[in-house]
Amino acid sequence: MRTYTSLCLFAGTISTLLLAQGCADFDDTDDIAQSDIFRDQGAGAKLQNGKKFPNASGDSETFNPLGATDLTNEFFQALGSNGRRCVTCHDPADGWSIRPKSVQARFDATGGTDPLFRTNDGSNSPNADVSTVNARRKAYSMLLTKGVIRVGMPIPANAEFELIEVDDPYGFASAKELSVYRRPLPAANLAFLNLVMWDGRESSRDGLLAGLMNQANGATMGHAEGDSLSRATLESIVGLEFNLVNSQSHHDAAKELHAAKARGGPEHLALEDGSGRGFNIYDAWSDRPGGGVNVARRAIARGQKIFNDSCAGFCHDVGNVGNNSRGIFFDIGVSAKSRRTPDMPLYTFRNLKTGEIVETTDPGRALVTGRWNDMSKFKTPGVRGLAARAPYFHDGSAATLGAVVGFYTSPHFKGPPIALTAQEKADLVAFLEAL
Repeated sequence: MRTYTSLCLFAGTISTLLLAQGCADFDDTDDIAQSDIFRDQGAGAKLQNGKKFPNASGDSETFNPLGATDLTNEFFQALGSNGRRCVTCHDPADGWSIRPKSVQARFDATGGTDPLFRTNDGSNSPNADVSTVNARRKAYSMLLTKGVIRVGMPIPANAEFELIEVDDPYGFASAKELSVYRRPLPAANLAFLNLVMWDGRESSRDGLLAGLMNQANGATMGHAEGDSLSRATLESIVGLEFNLVNSQSHHDAAKELHAAKARGGPEHLALEDGSGRGFNIYDAWSDRPGGGVNVARRAIARGQKIFNDSCAGFCHDVGNVGNNSRGIFFDIGVSAKSRRTPDMPLYTFRNLKTGEIVETTDPGRALVTGRWNDMSKFKTPGVRGLAARAPYFHDGSAATLGAVVGFYTSPHFKGPPIALTAQEKADLVAFLEAL
């Protein structure tokens, strides 16, 4: 089992990557409208620890061991040519990702001209008509409904497979550039990572920090259509990201997630080192007596046990975080033809040696390695802060945590069958909501 350094220690262990600046307090009584808080804040603006961001299950929070998050960092600056910033797709109000609800609000407020809406990767196709508001609403429909960014990738020159058929509702994709649609992964809780990006394409043999700098640089040149960043700027961005610890802090039914000896919330997460397997943060709630709030707390504790028994043994094994310690990519069936919706392209590939055929909406890791055995495989993301960043899976195909649990108990799941009663499903959802 790999051991991870406690996030709270990063201010000391990678101090050369941190910019701890003296800043004015951020007024947490303001009505925050998504990324608007990061615009025109002036010198010294901060996002203070303890700021609550509401979601469908309660509230999430970001804890920074430096005491606050510096909103003047390059993470919040437009470093490219199209107005985008890292925060454009990695918003603390959305668990450092983006939610369709927020995307829709930004579209409505700007008529689809916010920097998020750019045809290089925000539209369904780079050739989409964006001349009017109605045209833009159609052009950015995938982003608006699923919160996905289009990633254009070619088939590798050394691929063990060939593309023999494309069914693209937007009439663009080809072997030269496939269109795959993926959720922005959260820019928080990064110390527990061992793979960077859904398909691992920015990971580095030089370690996690090098991989994260690859990601920041690639995002600036690609998503923001800018130039390569300096080493100092990359270190500043990654230094800020490493100090972002995000999780659910309040559950509508169970209330504060660190109450009654539980260890939910971002401050406790910052103390974790990833050792052990599964979760024990809600052990103290397993035998809470009485009714009221304790009914919800016992349900979360039961859901924790179900998760440990069903999900934490191999895939989600990093203790109290839930990503994969081995850096393994999995095909769990999310990209299968049987789950395809009309708004997604479908690609048909043939193995050059065996003639085997696969139909998939996203080849995943195979577009990085060219290997047939990597077809439709993706990394296992961490599960902390889930409630703040719906929808789920790499393609945003599960709108709710209930839908996620439903997938794993359905024939679509390419793994050992998980049989759960209705009550067990409800308990598992309650636990996931409390992460």
